Amino acid sequence: MFRKAAVPTVSNGSYLQGQTNGKLSSMDSGQPAQEGRVVLKKKVTLLRGISIIIGTIIGAGIFISPKGILKNTGSVGMSLTVWTVCGILSLFGALCYAELGTCIKKSGGHYTYILEAFGPLPAFVRVWVELLVIRPAATAVISLAFGRYILEPFFMQCEIPELAIKLITAVGITLVMVLNSTSVSWSARIQMFLTFCKLVAILIIVVPGVIQLIKGETRHFKNAFAGNDASVMGLPLAFYSGMYAYSGCCLVYFRNIPLAICISMIIVTVGYVLTNVAYFTTISAGELLLSKAVAVTFAERLMGSFSLAVPVFVALSCFGSMNGGIFAVSRMFFVASREGHLPEILSMIHVRKHTPLPAVIVLHPLTMIMLFNGDLYSLLNFLSFARWLFIGLVVAGLIYLRYKRPEMHRPFKVPLFIPALFSFTCLFMVALSLYSDPVNTGIGFAITLTGIPAYYLFIVWDNKPKWFRKLLGK
Repeated sequence: MFRKAAVPTVSNGSYLQGQTNGKLSSMDSGQPAQEGRVVLKKKVTLLRGISIIIGTIIGAGIFISPKGILKNTGSVGMSLTVWTVCGILSLFGALCYAELGTCIKKSGGHYTYILEAFGPLPAFVRVWVELLVIRPAATAVISLAFGRYILEPFFMQCEIPELAIKLITAVGITLVMVLNSTSVSWSARIQMFLTFCKLVAILIIVVPGVIQLIKGETRHFKNAFAGNDASVMGLPLAFYSGMYAYSGCCLVYFRNIPLAICISMIIVTVGYVLTNVAYFTTISAGELLLSKAVAVTFAERLMGSFSLAVPVFVALSCFGSMNGGIFAVSRMFFVASREGHLPEILSMIHVRKHTPLPAVIVLHPLTMIMLFNGDLYSLLNFLSFARWLFIGLVVAGLIYLRYKRPEMHRPFKVPLFIPALFSFTCLFMVALSLYSDPVNTGIGFAITLTGIPAYYLFIVWDNKPKWFRKLLGK
């Protein structure tokens, strides 16, 4: 029913299929395809690269993060500053990943880079938290936004019951899981349509906002830095919210197209800042903090009956992010199982449907547990601790590899201050967040630490009792 195979997607939104005898085909091989192998050819133009990167980065975060950033910065001016700074940091991160992608030509992304730089233990812990923390919690966060926005048209005059949001969210998660277990081709086709909806949702907000600015609606920008004083303790949580919206930046590493990354990140940053400026042309900081769905509040003020279109497009955007996350998740699991760090079944696909069914079956109950035991922002802090800890570690590994393996071929190199600044910022904010939100980040930290004994128990320990080996086999 299942067979071991390559994961059918790559991080840049293209597709890679070509696993023969347990080995992945080279992602950037320029050689002719051998028999039984399908090789991804390097035909990514500048314009195509820009479009793919923008499509990868822009997601549901722009509809989730504004409230979290404003809450933890205290003023309109500081919130817009954080959006801009996070955009610059994301550019730095994307350039670092571009260097890693050009010199480490293996599949697996974060996992492979940590494995190359620091060895098997940190790499195992990375895939451990991906399975137990990052992927289930990230799916739950996006799904909760989907549940709220999809119900908004039915509860325009009253508060949406939290139970209703979680139930419709559970239905959405199950639908995405079933879709990704049934057909890869249908999942990919739907993703193209959902990417279009994502861009439409942003344009519906940005264009009226710019018109409001032209009309002189700037009263909410007067004394933009006045309000609650931003505290150092709030900065890491604002950082988590801001970087969540840009988190796709670390999934793009095109070969030899750093220009595409720079242009794309500038466009995304300007688009995100303009989206938030659009919000503040119509609603005040206090009203944004009280809003449960800021895009809907904005639309109700400006668009009248047409405002019903906004929650629909935002919900479809969130659904697209849910679908894309599940669609790509088995890639890391495949590489980790090839290294012996995960059970082999997690790397397998259905023989006829070519879908990563075992990985989806494992993720579904974990995501449901996250969904019914946390709210959107607590889950965001919970997953962000592990996510940015390991992203910071990956970029620190870039610096380490410069000294450990200076002979490594590097077609593209970033100035050393870029990875130094990016990794320091990530690791500093991660450490500070333990004081800002000790409960949620502390739980994430504790689960991360469990990866160390798990590594020695499941990987290093060779003389396992027979009953223990049988249990693992089952």
